[in-house]
Amino acid sequence: MRVLITGVSGFVGGHAVDFFRARNAEVVGLDSRPGNRARALGIEVLRADLMDAPAVSAAVARARPDRILHLAAQSSPRRSLEDPAGTLGTNVLGLLNLLEAVCGQGLAPRVLVVGSAEEYGQVDPARLPLREDAPLRPLTPYAVSKIAQSHLALQYALTGRVAAVRTRTFHHTGPRRGEGFAESSFARQIAEIEAGRRPPVLAVGNLEAVRDFTDVRDVVRAYGLLLEAGEAGAVYNVCSGHGLRLGDLLDALLRLARVPVEVRVDPARLRPSDVPAVVGDPGRLRALTGWEPAIPLATTVRDLLDHWRERVATTPAPA
Repeated sequence: MRVLITGVSGFVGGHAVDFFRARNAEVVGLDSRPGNRARALGIEVLRADLMDAPAVSAAVARARPDRILHLAAQSSPRRSLEDPAGTLGTNVLGLLNLLEAVCGQGLAPRVLVVGSAEEYGQVDPARLPLREDAPLRPLTPYAVSKIAQSHLALQYALTGRVAAVRTRTFHHTGPRRGEGFAESSFARQIAEIEAGRRPPVLAVGNLEAVRDFTDVRDVVRAYGLLLEAGEAGAVYNVCSGHGLRLGDLLDALLRLARVPVEVRVDPARLRPSDVPAVVGDPGRLRALTGWEPAIPLATTVRDLLDHWRERVATTPAPA
């Protein structure tokens, strides 16, 4: 089986490569700017910007995949507020070019289009945990782009052109998580404090937000199951079903810190559009595949912090 992973250089992409290679799949990556991270994956990585339709078509023709895991996206809600046009272009037109490339090459791969819990947006607390039939009330251009992307995939599935399955994936984390996400920022700051590279003060935003966290390695396992068993056109929440206060996640990291750390709120890290609680219901995914999260939070947090300790130790200190 040949699996094409778009956005392979990203956080989830590397873990997806590990997952599929462990199952003896032949994995090909697609990325707009393959760098050292892509080369370190040990797979063929094709270069194509999803906004370049001919380049995408050529890459799909070369890969000739049986499965496509579509991860490539502008994935920052905050950045989408600064560049809504770029976010919508990358996420919606990029997927359009990929789906058209599949159709134009006469291929019939199963395609998993990865969406986001951000699509639910302004959540009614009475509806928690969120099922897939909850209203979509987006609060950012990023969320709008993921809703449009999801409906584009649905249209191709309903018309029988592409066997596209959709997800709404909730918060996921683990080793290699980008520092633009709160828990990874916490871990990096702790690692830098331990290494003596910053004062023993950890800057945080809103610690009262409740989110549904799953280990990224459990998430890619869910993606593998959905690529095989997911119903074309259907959408599945990928989440743990349990809410966790961000402050409690920080406490778990602080318990692993090797030096005392003071926590201070940084107003610049507060998001005005923060939703108090976002928790999903994974019942549809569970009923279809039997999937359950297997990696405990303590392991996820430890592995995240150890990843940052290693990065800090191998990165030269600023002059």
